[in-house]
Amino acid sequence: MAMPMGRTLVALHRATCSSLKNAEASLDVRHPVPLFLPVRTKKRYFIPPAVGVKGKREVNVESKAKAAGIVFRQEYFERPINIACTAGIFDPYVPPEGDARLSSLSKEGLKQRTEQLRQSAASQLAIRKIKEYDSQFVTKEFAEQAQEIFIEAHNYLTQFNREKLHSLVTERCYPDMTRGNRYKTIRWLFLESLEPPKVVHARCPDMVSKGNLYGQVTVRMHSKQTLAIYDRFGRLMLGSEEQPKDVLEYLVIERHLVNPYGRWRLHGKIVPSWAPAKDPIIKTVMIPGPKLEPGEEFDALSYSVPRPEPVQWNK
Repeated sequence: MAMPMGRTLVALHRATCSSLKNAEASLDVRHPVPLFLPVRTKKRYFIPPAVGVKGKREVNVESKAKAAGIVFRQEYFERPINIACTAGIFDPYVPPEGDARLSSLSKEGLKQRTEQLRQSAASQLAIRKIKEYDSQFVTKEFAEQAQEIFIEAHNYLTQFNREKLHSLVTERCYPDMTRGNRYKTIRWLFLESLEPPKVVHARCPDMVSKGNLYGQVTVRMHSKQTLAIYDRFGRLMLGSEEQPKDVLEYLVIERHLVNPYGRWRLHGKIVPSWAPAKDPIIKTVMIPGPKLEPGEEFDALSYSVPRPEPVQWNK
């Protein structure tokens, strides 16, 4: 009964459609042409890339955001600076080779004397400039004051007192003194001064602006010291506590002259090119031993250290 009923409905639908078409044709009825408008289908929002997705190719995030209508803010790579001290040593003092052991009548001695006169002329002008901002500056007294700053700074370095050390050394000198001292024990002692310290060089550089002046004074110091550095296991790495050494140093003391609350601090040290090389550091290394079973003891007398196989190499 369902099949004949369905056929009847289909036939009725066809007849109705054909009669409507014939009526439109006879009445000359025209339907308007449909108007199609373009729809904006472009996405205008930015989807950040997924985190931790592996196996996908890298997409330029900046170009993708630009296509989405988002403009990235320009990044400025700024490096902070500190105006409490300079970034280096301005016009460093050149110590004469032999340090006054050559005769002034020899050829090398005459060259050293000429260089000292040229540097001393510029130093006198810098000392006058320093006295304009520091009325208590006297070269003879300042050399002794610089030696006291040097001794106090190294004493606080051995005690790892950061607060006191920052008040005695500049921000440039602090990382140079503390780098690599972690897990180490430092024993330093100032025994005596072989020669009285003296001012050999002075400069007044400026930074950032013309009136922002800094005073840099180089002090020659010849003394007897002891130094011993132990690693974290208590083994000696460098120097000796019992054997003193004669040390010739050229210290650079700096002060921000424009700052009324500025103070003289240790800024650096000048190492001449003719200075002897430093003693090598004794490093503690671990020698791999044999694998022991639980309950087995190690016999050091019967064990031989394995030697590495020779390998051919070229330079």
